[in-house]
Amino acid sequence: MAATAQVLAEPGAAVAAAAVPVTARVVLLRAASDSAWEEAVAGFDGVCQEQLLTFARTRWPGLRHEPVLFEYGGQLIGGCLVMIQPLPLGVGAIAVVKWGPMLADAGRPDALALYGGMVEALVEEFARQRRLMVSILPHAAIGGNNDEFAQLLQRGFRPGARLRYPERYIVNLRLSDEEQRRSFEQKWRYHLNKSEKAGLSFEHGDSERLPEFDALYELMVDRKRFPDHSAYETVPALMALSDDRLRPELFFVRHDGEIIAGAIIFKAGNRAVYLYGATSDRALPLRAGYFLHWHIIRWLRDNTRADWYDLGGTDGFQGLHQFKKGMVGSAGVIRPVPPVGNYAAYPLPFLLGEGAFAAREFLKSVGHVLDRLRADRASPDQRRHRGSPAGAP
Repeated sequence: MAATAQVLAEPGAAVAAAAVPVTARVVLLRAASDSAWEEAVAGFDGVCQEQLLTFARTRWPGLRHEPVLFEYGGQLIGGCLVMIQPLPLGVGAIAVVKWGPMLADAGRPDALALYGGMVEALVEEFARQRRLMVSILPHAAIGGNNDEFAQLLQRGFRPGARLRYPERYIVNLRLSDEEQRRSFEQKWRYHLNKSEKAGLSFEHGDSERLPEFDALYELMVDRKRFPDHSAYETVPALMALSDDRLRPELFFVRHDGEIIAGAIIFKAGNRAVYLYGATSDRALPLRAGYFLHWHIIRWLRDNTRADWYDLGGTDGFQGLHQFKKGMVGSAGVIRPVPPVGNYAAYPLPFLLGEGAFAAREFLKSVGHVLDRLRADRASPDQRRHRGSPAGAP
């Protein structure tokens, strides 16, 4: 199976808003095998854990997973993992792409045109030929405008559901130690200075030390009473990946011989991602979280090609907002994840898809209300984002 789509520029050409379509084509091809897929995308700038089959098959076992690659001028330029979500009663399905399509080289001058070409190839294959709704969720943009979401709107995608707390906190990794410390907010820097006088030590651990992190994580979830909607069940499979480019990294902080804090970091691509963190009761007064992240930032800068460190969101907790905002500082960015973009080429798939998403959002809202009513759960205390779903959120 192959689908083609026009893009707006020749390879390597700069893209202008008024660029004229030419005959260059993006070609959509299926990955030959699971291993071939993950080997192909391991070096992509846009790779993330959600685009790995190892992650997706554990996280979303009820979906069909179809990894596709894109070529342009005989060169591999990107790919995405398409998940086919069946609708109730077998009335249809939705083709879901989360954090994709991925670019192999996000720094190309024609990167945005190639992104548009990949989207067009997805529309041709899944919306036109297979008559499905296509649902794409782009990343939060580093720049002020989310050009990928704007591309979706220009192509006819409609804004769909938005995350309840969409802001993502992103640290600039390409700074010297002095520049990075100067970037931190004053209060964050104060706590870091205190932590460095507390007798803490930083450790980089291998995957065999995962049980140490598991124990710390379970204790923290019980103590903080956060509702855990994460994908922690995927961690063992990710840590067992043979490709060290894709395998997450483990970090620990120790005090008086005892591990009191830890983190799991996805390091591939040009945007490293904070996946999970855990602390013990002793960590807070020792400010171990500040010490841990300071050394993770330095390790990522010195040992990976990532330019940015994505700390994720807050799930609505003001304390997390303050901590992450202080770490992002003046050199990093806080950007919202845009709404999902939905597209269907025919009326029936659109109506079925919109109905399914509306039902899912209703059930999620009920779940959030129930979480708030539970006495054994901490409740979000951060004001929700009310920004516009435009191309420049």
